[in-house]
Amino acid sequence: MFDAARAALLAGGEPVNSEAIKTHSGLIAAFSLQVIKPGLIQAQYGRSLRQVDQIRLIADYSDEGVDRERGWSAIDQANHFIEAVSSYVGGLPLRPR
Repeated sequence: MFDAARAALLAGGEPVNSEAIKTHSGLIAAFSLQVIKPGLIQAQYGRSLRQVDQIRLIADYSDEGVDRERGWSAIDQANHFIEAVSSYVGGLPLRPR
């Protein structure tokens, strides 16, 4: 999801602070500001990105662990997120490099 969010930001044409999107929190903030807030992708996908990031934090840094249901939910959210971002990026005009 994070690579898809990064792709959406870079494809969107707005200037992107490359330092800000090197961290998960910076990427989520930039995605919310530049893609979700203007309505380029539905707000539910911004919420999904934040929810899956919370699951990532639990999995990476907590003794709590992630149960199967939560894991499957994250996979489902990721699939929908990637479809939405692919649709958005695919609808953008090609820009010369």
